[in-house]
Amino acid sequence: MAKRQIRISTDEVLRKICKPVKEITPNTLTLLDDMAETMYDANGVGLAAPQVGVLKRVVVIDIGDGLVELINPVIVEATGSQIDYEGCLSVPGASARVDRPAYVKVEALNRDGEKIIVEGEELMAVALCHELDHLDGVLYIDKALPDEDEA
Repeated sequence: MAKRQIRISTDEVLRKICKPVKEITPNTLTLLDDMAETMYDANGVGLAAPQVGVLKRVVVIDIGDGLVELINPVIVEATGSQIDYEGCLSVPGASARVDRPAYVKVEALNRDGEKIIVEGEELMAVALCHELDHLDGVLYIDKALPDEDEA
């Protein structure tokens, strides 16, 4: 495992749409391992492959309940609404209010190529939406709401 450099918001790679993983190879597994190490080292709760310069649909998340690895994740259900402050390892030192679903259901592959379903509420729902947005070149700052004192 190796720590990778986290790209910051001005890096154009963060605005590109990621390609699906066609085959899970040793390189895919190394990417997952490196992303987890990088996320933990930066004290993050999630990291998407473009944040380390790789345009593949790969995400890692750990909100404190253990590592979740997602390959080719797709949101299949989202309900409710929650507004809270978000930050991002690619936008250091900033945060903004974002409206996200209160519940999210995601289908993906795990590192063994098996189809999995991950469901999340509250922080996990936010993390899933936030990281999957990265795969489509979207940053949370694109969805930021005005601060309450500005509204």
